[in-house]
Amino acid sequence: MRNVLVAAAHPDDEVLGEGGTIRKLSNQGICCRAVILGEGITSRADSRKEADSKQLELLKQDARNASKIVGYAPVDFCDLPDNRLDELGLLDVIKRVSHFIEKYQPDTVFTHHHGDLNIDHRIVCEAVLTACRPVGNYTVERIYAFETPSSTEWNYTYGEPFIPSVYFDVSETLEAKIKGMECYKSESARYPHPRSPEALRALAAVRGSNVGFDGAEAFMVLREVYR
Repeated sequence: MRNVLVAAAHPDDEVLGEGGTIRKLSNQGICCRAVILGEGITSRADSRKEADSKQLELLKQDARNASKIVGYAPVDFCDLPDNRLDELGLLDVIKRVSHFIEKYQPDTVFTHHHGDLNIDHRIVCEAVLTACRPVGNYTVERIYAFETPSSTEWNYTYGEPFIPSVYFDVSETLEAKIKGMECYKSESARYPHPRSPEALRALAAVRGSNVGFDGAEAFMVLREVYR
C-alpha cells in the first residue's frame, strides 16, 4: 500500500469511516488523499438554491482542518448536490471519480458500503467500482468499503449487511479521528448518537474486540489484487 484515495459522499464521511486508519497509514509515510463528492448540508434547506453559501464554505474549512489532524493531503471537493446524487446521471458521478483515479493513480481506494441507508453512499460506491475497472496496465489493487456510523447500521431493508473481513488496529490513532470529527461543528452530535465521541470509541472497541485489539476500524473487501 503506497497511495491511498478515499472517495466520500459528504464532508465528515472521510473521517467517520476510516479516520483512525488514515492517521495510521499517514504516520507510516503513505500518501492519503480524499475526494468529497457531495457538498453537504444543502439538503437541510427547502431547496438547494436557498442553502447558505457561507455555511457551505465553513463546512469546507471544517474538512480542511480535519484533514490536517487525520493525515490527508489537501482534500478535493466536487460540490455535487447533497443527498440528491440520484437526481444526477450515474455517469456524471462516475466521471468525477474517474478524474481523481486517473489523476492520483491510487493503488488502494476506500469508499462507502453499498448497503448504507444514505442514497448518496450507495451511488458513490457504484461510481467507484465503475471508475476503478481495470484499464490497460493499471488497476486499483485494493478497494475497501467502510462503515459510516448513522448510515450503515440504520439500514434495515436493503439486504446488504456490512460484514467486515479486514481490520486496522487504530488503538494509537483513534483519538486523531475523534479530534478530526470535532472539527465538524455542524455534524457533531451528543451521545447516544452514533457520531458522538462516546459512540465512536465504543464502535472502535467492539471492532477491536473482534480481532484482539484495543480499538479497530473494520472494512469489507470489494477487491484485492495480488501481483
